[in-house]
Amino acid sequence: MIGIGDNGTTGLLPQYKQWIEDSEVLVGGERVLEFFPYYKGEKITIKGGLSKLVETLQQETRSTVILASGDPLFYGIGGFLAKKLPLEIYPTMSSIQLAFSRMKESWQDAFLTSLHGRSIKGFAQRIDGREKVAILTDEVNNPNAIASYLKHFGMNEYKAFVAENLDGSEEKVGWYSLDEMETQSFSPLNVVILKAMTKPKQYPLGIDDEEFSQRKPDKGLITKKEIRVLSLQAMELHSSSIVWDIGTCTGSIAIEAGKIAREGQIFAIEKNAPDLENCMLNQQKFRVDLTTVHAKAPEGLETFPDPDAIFIGGSGGEMEELLQVCTKRLKKNGKLVMNAATIENLYKAVTTLKENGCVVSILQAQLARSKPILDMTRFVPLNPIYIITAYREDKEND
Repeated sequence: MIGIGDNGTTGLLPQYKQWIEDSEVLVGGERVLEFFPYYKGEKITIKGGLSKLVETLQQETRSTVILASGDPLFYGIGGFLAKKLPLEIYPTMSSIQLAFSRMKESWQDAFLTSLHGRSIKGFAQRIDGREKVAILTDEVNNPNAIASYLKHFGMNEYKAFVAENLDGSEEKVGWYSLDEMETQSFSPLNVVILKAMTKPKQYPLGIDDEEFSQRKPDKGLITKKEIRVLSLQAMELHSSSIVWDIGTCTGSIAIEAGKIAREGQIFAIEKNAPDLENCMLNQQKFRVDLTTVHAKAPEGLETFPDPDAIFIGGSGGEMEELLQVCTKRLKKNGKLVMNAATIENLYKAVTTLKENGCVVSILQAQLARSKPILDMTRFVPLNPIYIITAYREDKEND
């Protein structure tokens, strides 16, 4: 497998050119195969999925060269094909390397990611707070779409360097504000590098309750900061967790979960439209791109992928059915965490979870916050909360 750039054969080492000339089969995408109009052997064009190509090449006995853009092991086909075929891989410079060279900046401190053939969902939390971000794009997630997305989440600290047709005859590079990048026209072959010109506000674990848009009065329907932190640790999240937040309300749990599971997916469901509106405002403020559904759980959960962790802040009177669905869908080693404010709901939840094959533990959190009174301090208690943690014993031992 040989990496090739937009300058075609000009950028290939003489040895690589010789291997291609001596080969009997040349494999690659339409664009790279066009660099070899006089090739004498058989050409195989890569289209669609790679499974059929692998089957073909596994039966191939002739000398074969596979062409791939840039570095085949950087978001390319090299990693997949190397697991299936006895390949020797010879990369050229990736488009990211070339873009940074045109930008004249180091890139060992950059966050590298790809939106090529991927959804932009969740991109906000993945890059929030990073000083340099290099992005592989595609026709959907192009510079215009990326600029609009960043502006939606208030990420105006970024300035963009767009590198088009690198090493090609129509190469073009330049700096753009997000407003400029949103409206300019760009070649489909481009790389975007974001550079933060200022440092945005960063929120530590345990965001203050007052920071969230929330429904008033009643002190706001929100999982209080201290309970939120205890619940999040019980969920045992990792960077790529898939999380359900049921009865999300302001979205406080989902948003903090998204900041932990930056490479994962966060799904939130809420039955009250005004609460969901606050959740949407909070998503933008805290730069966490959730998937939100307006429904009364368990309705709507069927559209979510199986979760690594579930938080239930409210069951809407459908507790037994909801817990049955959740425990069935929870992944192996996954955790379900539920907050209960009354002993009746505690009893009902624990009973139902055990009936559905779960191991259950309970933490009673009885907390108070200090408050000044004249030149002294008193404590104002928060409502006692039972934090219920459960996992499926049969799945744990699979």
